[in-house]
Amino acid sequence: MEDSSNPEQSSWAHLPDVCLRNIFRWLDDKDRSQAALVCVKWSQVMYSGSLWRCRTIAFYNRPSRTQVLELQRALFYAKKFGRYLEHLEIKLPNPHGTTFTQRFQMVMRDLLSHLGKCNDHLVSLSIQYLQLERYFWRSVVRAQFVKHLATFLERMNKHLECLNLKGARATLDDGCELLNSLSCLTNQSFVSKLNIEDFFGLHLHVYRSTLFHQAMSKFHSLAILSLSYSCLSDELLDILREHSAHSLSTLNIKCHVHDPHEQVVWGMSWAKLAKSAPKLTVNFFFERVLKHDHLARILLVDIPVSSISLRSCYFNNPEWIMRPTLTSLIPAYHRVLQKLTLEFNNDCELLDEELLQLTLACKRLSYLKVWAYLSVTFMERLLQNRAEGKCILTTIKVRIYTTQQDTTEEDQLLRSIYRRFKYLIDSELNYFATTCSVD
Repeated sequence: MEDSSNPEQSSWAHLPDVCLRNIFRWLDDKDRSQAALVCVKWSQVMYSGSLWRCRTIAFYNRPSRTQVLELQRALFYAKKFGRYLEHLEIKLPNPHGTTFTQRFQMVMRDLLSHLGKCNDHLVSLSIQYLQLERYFWRSVVRAQFVKHLATFLERMNKHLECLNLKGARATLDDGCELLNSLSCLTNQSFVSKLNIEDFFGLHLHVYRSTLFHQAMSKFHSLAILSLSYSCLSDELLDILREHSAHSLSTLNIKCHVHDPHEQVVWGMSWAKLAKSAPKLTVNFFFERVLKHDHLARILLVDIPVSSISLRSCYFNNPEWIMRPTLTSLIPAYHRVLQKLTLEFNNDCELLDEELLQLTLACKRLSYLKVWAYLSVTFMERLLQNRAEGKCILTTIKVRIYTTQQDTTEEDQLLRSIYRRFKYLIDSELNYFATTCSVD
């Protein structure tokens, strides 16, 4: 017969294991360790493999006592339950220091060595923004870290599906060594999601490298590939067509002003890849690359572009004339473009009409984000077009730049526009609109 003297304790004692696991899944390491001390049953549930499949380990540059304890717990549990681990994310601070990178390298050496011995089903690994080219990575420390990481990837290559090394900024030799380690045992890699955006150091002409092309030719199941434009070439597109056309669905391409981006990639190479990989969509992210002649060399009509982001990052350049891009380049994708992000300084160039015509021309455009100098009436006309079914936008995010310090009148007009289209915004749109005074 159930003891009714402490009904709350009794109900918890009879809670099924599956319910306990679902509760414990929401707890951090500190709370989990305390929960394991409650009773034998709770302690046993803590050893359930499903609780330890995902690990995020955050390193701190100048950690507080609390952060030190958090890191120690995370490392302890990563080792203790490492055999269950399927998803591992390593987070680093910015900036680092030489002392930090040396300590980080030693900790990662021990962790990766342990996991390499006990784990045989790691699915995804993410270590972003290593910045290996920076001064705080002494050459010996950097070499040791790359060696240990390459050894670990070699051991994991049979089952690793997702690898994210965004921002590694490695040398050409180190970067290709890490990529080659994924195919060391079988001479081919079955990674399906690979993020090598900013993977190589600044100013490196990766697209010329035979080593890089050889490394990429060993990937035979890529579905999502994220990379910098400095890696792109006709050779790479041919490699993707030959080895991953059956699986390739997404290319995310970042083009930064400081990375090489003036190489010629022929439209025929894009056309062949698009024909062989019918599911392929391409997303472009431009950072301070806004000159029309540069964009025209990159944005070829043969590319199945789904998303374009053009950002000036608050920099201004009189040579950034946006009208030709909005009236000729982007409309070339009117059948496929779904997402458009524009953040630039156009204080000498009114673009309301061009933007409105662009949203009407791109029949599949569902997402629009614009940070630019615009008139408030632009919002009224855009919403009117949406209300009349002339476009299918579901997300509208607009920040209207103005040189006026007092934006009261513009804000009142925005509120009036919102009230007029409130029925549409509340029911069908993810909507944001505001003014921003710029000196």
